[in-house]
Amino acid sequence: MSVRWETEGLQTVGIVCLVIMFLKLMHLLGLIDITETDSSDSDLELSTVRHQPEGLDQLQAQTKFTRKELQSLYRGFKNECPSGLVDEETFKTIYSQFFPQGDASTYAHFLFNAFDLDRNGSIRFEDFVIGLSVLLRGSVTEKLNWAFNLYDINKDGYITKEEMLAIMKSIYDMMGRYTYPCVKDDAPSEHVDKFFQKMDRNRDGVVTIEEFIETCQKDENIMNSMQLFENVI
Repeated sequence: MSVRWETEGLQTVGIVCLVIMFLKLMHLLGLIDITETDSSDSDLELSTVRHQPEGLDQLQAQTKFTRKELQSLYRGFKNECPSGLVDEETFKTIYSQFFPQGDASTYAHFLFNAFDLDRNGSIRFEDFVIGLSVLLRGSVTEKLNWAFNLYDINKDGYITKEEMLAIMKSIYDMMGRYTYPCVKDDAPSEHVDKFFQKMDRNRDGVVTIEEFIETCQKDENIMNSMQLFENVI
């Protein structure tokens, strides 16, 4: 597997592809397995877990998954995470297995924070399934909002050059020797400069959600990347 970082807008495309890799890894681990279920399995089984998720009806209202899909997702999540929670170290361990030639810990930290909706240091089933719903079934705007949240490390509503540089360095660290051509030391900084030239419309040194979404919606490569989420599960 090799990855090229040459096309404008690949920062967002890269995020999309890497999240899809994460979703496929979840499938391999049994966390994602959307199949037909017995109609008698009418609700989430809650008896064996420490953290009990929201009721099935509430989760169905909050997401774009069917009742049967939620039941299947929950069974897979419970089998791999009997406590009902995934902490950051476990998440990093799982994610790093997919990138043995690089260091995925920093990127996994950023991705973990994007899924940890209530910022309590663990991913609940609700966090997991709501994130999946956005990535797999959400509108383009919803997916772009999710990507912006990933870039906005301190969650202040702006993407700074420092935040984008941290994200880009974490991506290169994770890909390790699989990046092609070989990564130059200044490659992350170059990509950050291109990102801000494209996204920072008013040249104030930060990228707002409005600038991010407007620019992405006008970029054919980024719009095509949003379709990569279709039919992942």
